[in-house]
Amino acid sequence: MHELSQSQSRKARKRVGRGPGSGLGKTAGRGQKGQKARSGGGVRLGFEGGQTTLARRLPKRGFTNFNRKEYAIINVADLNRFEDGTHVTPQLLKETGMLKKQLAGVKVLGEGTLEKKLTVSAAKFSKSAEEAIVKAGGTVEVL
Repeated sequence: MHELSQSQSRKARKRVGRGPGSGLGKTAGRGQKGQKARSGGGVRLGFEGGQTTLARRLPKRGFTNFNRKEYAIINVADLNRFEDGTHVTPQLLKETGMLKKQLAGVKVLGEGTLEKKLTVSAAKFSKSAEEAIVKAGGTVEVL
């Protein structure tokens, strides 16, 4: 420990209001008088000198549904990588790297064609996905 040295030189902090040599004496770089020269002076965030602020000039639009559920999406065509008779679950999809996050659950969409007979478990299915799975001889389980 006693052999350690300082890795970088440290710059001394700017000490304002300290005599003639510092170059920041008397008014300490704040100028003469006015709101910004006073202690605690300055305006709050977003203040525009009394003009109506930007936040109040812009119209309020839309609505945010805080109950909104976002589903991880998988297409029927992506399920062809599994063997016939496999029980496809969200955990299996995550383990095989087909899903990054499960979010509120998995939704299966009907993009592409399915050639394998699978049992698929998911939170939601589109009508076309459900039809494609049943048509291939598989079954659908809603979690």
